Amino acid sequence: MMIAATIFCATVWMQQEVYASSLTLPLETEKSQEETVKPVLPTESAVLSCTTDGTNVTITGSVSGPTSDPTVYDNYWYLFELQPYEDGLNGRTNYTTWWTKGDSITYSLPLGFKTSSDKLYSKFVLAVYDGTQYYAISEPTYITNPEVLAKNTRAFKNPGTKKGLLLDGGMIADALELGVRNTSINIAFHQILGQGIDYQYDGKTYHFNKDLIEEYDRIVFSMSSKNFLVTAIILNGWNDNTPQLFLPGVQKNARANYYNFNAATPEGVETIKAVASFLAERYSGAMGSKGKISNWVIGNEINNNAEWNYAGEKELHAYVQEYMKAFRVFYTAIKSVNSTDRLYFSTDYNWTDPTANQVKYGAKDVIDTFGAMVRAGGDISWGLSYHPYPDPLTEPEFWDDDETGRAIDDVNTQIVNFNNLHILTDYMCRQELLAPDGSVRHIILSEQGFTSKSATRGDVDRIQAAALAYAYYIADSNPYIDAIMMNRQVDNVSEANASLALGLWACDMSSPNVVKATRRKQSWSVFRQIDGPESLKYTEFAKEIIGIERWSDVIPNFKWKNYEK
Repeated sequence: MMIAATIFCATVWMQQEVYASSLTLPLETEKSQEETVKPVLPTESAVLSCTTDGTNVTITGSVSGPTSDPTVYDNYWYLFELQPYEDGLNGRTNYTTWWTKGDSITYSLPLGFKTSSDKLYSKFVLAVYDGTQYYAISEPTYITNPEVLAKNTRAFKNPGTKKGLLLDGGMIADALELGVRNTSINIAFHQILGQGIDYQYDGKTYHFNKDLIEEYDRIVFSMSSKNFLVTAIILNGWNDNTPQLFLPGVQKNARANYYNFNAATPEGVETIKAVASFLAERYSGAMGSKGKISNWVIGNEINNNAEWNYAGEKELHAYVQEYMKAFRVFYTAIKSVNSTDRLYFSTDYNWTDPTANQVKYGAKDVIDTFGAMVRAGGDISWGLSYHPYPDPLTEPEFWDDDETGRAIDDVNTQIVNFNNLHILTDYMCRQELLAPDGSVRHIILSEQGFTSKSATRGDVDRIQAAALAYAYYIADSNPYIDAIMMNRQVDNVSEANASLALGLWACDMSSPNVVKATRRKQSWSVFRQIDGPESLKYTEFAKEIIGIERWSDVIPNFKWKNYEK
């Protein structure tokens, strides 16, 4: 649940971890290694909170722990302002202010919004001084309520159904007939800069690709004007002409489809700020023919670094940290324009990954790490975009996926899909993962599908339709799922040739470069009726296929339980 009011978010400080990763400690002598005297580390730890009222930034906090040795450290606290791309003090001496040591901290300074001294994206650190070097005693803490700056404060529009679909071009009428109210659009972050549209941001002119932006205008407006709730998925593909979009040292990789956003350099941060602000303003609903985007998914399946969010080989903590820094910039930019917009990160169904390495991680580990990092730096209302495909994708049945031992009813299961979806939502109910207001975070199932062409049995239209019905009922009956969006309106030729005929329509297999819908599948009829008064009538056939007598026997809190025979 998004909060428009001021949020005071505590941060958690893990002293030893930062000392090891962020600070270079001075050696006190030139003695042999065996005789080297280790520096005396500070013993205090601080918890900070940073909020804004639109004019000023207010930093509050408290300090705990025994006072550091007064013969080593002086009697003052020092506050530093860092930029999003900075990971620590790293020898900095230009503190913002100082206080005599005490138990609590309160300090206000001008926000300087949209000026050269803008602090909206800054993070703040409390430090102590030993006469030679400053040592951080708090986590870098961000402003947690950028939404107070937003001009657009209209309430988030509830679409009235969880039914969603990734639309194929020109088939909006079909989506309306289906009763769809949730849809998505992919936005090519790496192609958005160009020529034709000028945009002023922080005293600099950015140039946007006019042809591409006008195509997005047409699509977003056509969707939102028909009362679709629009989700934008921001994807950073490779572009030789914009090296500032990619992390330093990352090269084009043949395996990678998309790349991690760059918030590790000043140029990268400035570009994300400008692009995100431009998109948020343009699709705020206030520009008439441009339309409205309400949900923003930053990247795709980020637990798969190798293919979908490439950042080079990194251990989990370092990888998530780079992604988190970029997510923070997107969040602040978008929420400071549209207060009720929602931002998500995305994972695939690999909940725990026994093959995890420096380019591949389990979704659970990414969720835990991201959540802990955000809490430590000032909690914000992020959400989760999840992709619970069947295993394998080339067979539509998911209800037997536990037979492989990969999708079982256990928190440490390898896969979480519709067979054990409650594992995900139960996990997101854990105290440490709740939103700042104490609610369960928003979860959307933004990509899934079931093939009508089995890799082993050929045409399985009826089983596809049964799988769709079962999956929709599971998601619709789960109170923590906001939307379920099918990945294909029409089969993709190359995918169908690989036994991934995921569409509600069959396609012209002789036309690989143009989408031509040819035949409505049974899944189309099921999907049309699935949330309506005749839902149970249209899904009756599926029970025999799945091997059940009543939906309520296998679906907790089944929405239509009172209407079952």
